[in-house]
Amino acid sequence: MTGSPVDRLADALAKLPGIGKKTALRLAFALVNDSGLSEELATLLSDTAKNVHECPLCRNLTLDPVCDVCENASRTESICVVHTPADMRSIEDTGLFRGTYFVLHGSLAPLDGVGPKELGIPALLDRVVGVKASEVILALDSTTEGEATCAYIARAIENLGVPVTRLARGLPPGALVEYADALTLSQALKGRSRV
Repeated sequence: MTGSPVDRLADALAKLPGIGKKTALRLAFALVNDSGLSEELATLLSDTAKNVHECPLCRNLTLDPVCDVCENASRTESICVVHTPADMRSIEDTGLFRGTYFVLHGSLAPLDGVGPKELGIPALLDRVVGVKASEVILALDSTTEGEATCAYIARAIENLGVPVTRLARGLPPGALVEYADALTLSQALKGRSRV
């Protein structure tokens, strides 16, 4: 890697999701101009890298032996399966789901060496049985990989006799039918309800 320290910092920041080159350069200059913020950020990044680990029950990221959600005895026996800790946070922020979670940290991708074991699916099945789950909600992305992962997990859990549901899909409020893709329209048609 060549260039000035600011350029190298900007290149590193640009590797983060959602950060383009211009934004990365602005962030790099802001960090260089604010040594207090730079030191605080460096400490937080170091501490996070050293101390954050996966919860042994749900695979969420935590500093504690078990994450706050799994530790909470008032949670219901339903389990929501998500791709990432960020997905879990989004669902948790709604305040509508009171069960627990299981974080896959990805999707099935056999060509890339990501199979059920790498996603922790055997641990998910053990958890479903262990907590006597009342329902498993699949809250996975509507991508090809997400759909394949959903299908695999649904088959495995249905063999355990536990109901499996998915988040509703289709046209979001305010969407124009004219601009919707075929997959979204087909899901909307399949999931239609009475008016």
